[in-house]
Amino acid sequence: MRWPRQLMSLLVVLALLAGPPVVLVLLVGPPVRGWPSPEQVRAWVQQPLTEQTLTAALTIGAWLLWLLLAYTVAIRVLTRLRTTAGWLRRLPLPTPLQATASGMAGAAVFGIATNTATTAPPQPSPPLAAGTPENSDGVSPLNNDTTASDDGIHLTGGWLPDEVAGQVVAAAALVWLRRRRDYQPRPPDPRRREELDAAGLPPTVAAVQAALADAPAPSVASEPSGSFADLVGALPVSGLGVSGPGTLSIGRGLLVTALLAGYHLRTPTVVTTRATLTSLLGGSALALARRLPQLTAVETIHDAARLVESALSPRIVLLLEEECDTHDVRDVADVAAMAGGRVVVLGGWPAGPTWRATPTGHLHDPLRPEEPGPRLCVLDQVAATDLLAVIVHPDPAPPAPATPGPPPPHVVPPKARLPRQANRGEPRSRLGASTSRLRLRVLGEPTLLVDGEPLTIRRSAALQILVFLATSHPTGANTSQLADAIWPGVPRRSLTGRLYTTLSELRTAIRDASGLHVIEHTDDRYRLNPANVTVDLWQLQAAIHHAASAVTNTTAAWQAIVDAYPADLATGRIWPWLDPVREATRRSVIDACAALADAEPDPQRGLAVLQAGLRIDPYNAALHARARSALTAHGDHEAATDLQGRYLRLLSEAGLDDDATDSLPSRDSRATGVSRQ
Repeated sequence: MRWPRQLMSLLVVLALLAGPPVVLVLLVGPPVRGWPSPEQVRAWVQQPLTEQTLTAALTIGAWLLWLLLAYTVAIRVLTRLRTTAGWLRRLPLPTPLQATASGMAGAAVFGIATNTATTAPPQPSPPLAAGTPENSDGVSPLNNDTTASDDGIHLTGGWLPDEVAGQVVAAAALVWLRRRRDYQPRPPDPRRREELDAAGLPPTVAAVQAALADAPAPSVASEPSGSFADLVGALPVSGLGVSGPGTLSIGRGLLVTALLAGYHLRTPTVVTTRATLTSLLGGSALALARRLPQLTAVETIHDAARLVESALSPRIVLLLEEECDTHDVRDVADVAAMAGGRVVVLGGWPAGPTWRATPTGHLHDPLRPEEPGPRLCVLDQVAATDLLAVIVHPDPAPPAPATPGPPPPHVVPPKARLPRQANRGEPRSRLGASTSRLRLRVLGEPTLLVDGEPLTIRRSAALQILVFLATSHPTGANTSQLADAIWPGVPRRSLTGRLYTTLSELRTAIRDASGLHVIEHTDDRYRLNPANVTVDLWQLQAAIHHAASAVTNTTAAWQAIVDAYPADLATGRIWPWLDPVREATRRSVIDACAALADAEPDPQRGLAVLQAGLRIDPYNAALHARARSALTAHGDHEAATDLQGRYLRLLSEAGLDDDATDSLPSRDSRATGVSRQ
């Protein structure tokens, strides 16, 4: 608790303000006793340094110092009052409807003691795959921040129920597991560029991941039990029309919810027309649809009817009102109902009920206004497209001629030279005893060590900042980059105070524990000071840079990379910004293992190196294929079969055993002529 410290600070300030005037008045008297007479002035000119004049000068100086202190305190108080007034002006006031509801709730509370009559509470709506209603009027505005509530997550682009958000996080985890599985180790090359398949996921996905960061991590192999059935069961059997200001937003939410469920169930779940899909997702909709096996886009409503009639699994059919007439839409609805599916017409139902949709996702049946309707996912075009990115097939790469195989690890361009490395070549005076006092470990569990003892960092955001600055060395990061990484999806204007407070507490905690300034702030960029702290990641990066351009003793250079990698970057942390950096770092180490195995003349030692690589990344298919080949070449067919069985079980547990992308050759496989295992 900080209030005792704040109270003590207030008492000290009051003592400094009140104490000096009281002491001066009691000992010397009031500061002004009248203007000096001409005789006193002539006496002072003739003899300026007397006991009386010195006392007066000291008294005037003391009063000036006190006035300076009082001025400083007054400015601080005025600044704090201005900040508080600004916050109060931004504080949202209750709407008339909310004020009325609050008054009714208060009246009910105060009337409990005298009113003994009780009524049964209204029955809640059944749980839905697309969420549950928060209130029945649906008038509460969407929050622009990314926040998690009891039953859903508010995004800048809409609202997600908890179950849908969990499916997004699980699908995002599968994206990175697929990338790890499909990566092909490569020979060292100082001109190597960043791989496109290691880029970060879209901002909306990162915002959902950050909102659920403190929740239990969903299993990437788990399937949402009955989620699609619950979504279908929430809609009328005869079909449903949706009208109102939230029509298209709910249409996108239905599309994303059903496709995510179909992705985990591995079955097609949505049928729609090309015109409807374009209205929902914009100009890139048709190109996106070709990469979504759970979605079928047809030309007309008659094509949709024939497709649903021949389908073995239930599907949701999304249509626009202008594409439907009474006879056609009734036929499609009957066919879909017999197959266990539902038809939703965006804009109004020509042959049945039409529910009103609010921008918050609440649906209301006008025939039963007293019953609360379900709340469905609502998304804008950007958010919907971002979320679908976690379940699309990878972009097909153009075919490339097969190559005979990677060159030996030591083959590099003759003009390659060793780039400048972090902390290497620095004067010894900059790397004195202070460097050994502070050590930041980010490979494994992130820990800041002061004289070998871990420093407690209270804020999770502060620990994130430390790791983020370690990964962005030596350029550092500005406030916008830090805010977007630590709090994705939250408007920057609401993060300035939070970021500065976190940085201030972090810098103060480190300075109090070590007496050193670790985080520098120059040119609006924050950096870790390499003169005061060492980072294990920097040592690994220096080894990677050296090995990528080494022309002699390459085996030792690649072994140094493996030795400098004790564990994954920030093991166990699920910060959204971390995945691309973690994957790039892991790939460099896998490259080192593959290069060492290729250069090893002893097959047994080469196999040991490959096994070490599998401990670093047990999902990589290329390392498993090399290890199986080495075991087979050694004559140990039983071990090779056992290794293959354990690998298939691992993929099955991760949800990659029947992944849709398994039917496509990977980008790297096509480029190198190596078939995926």
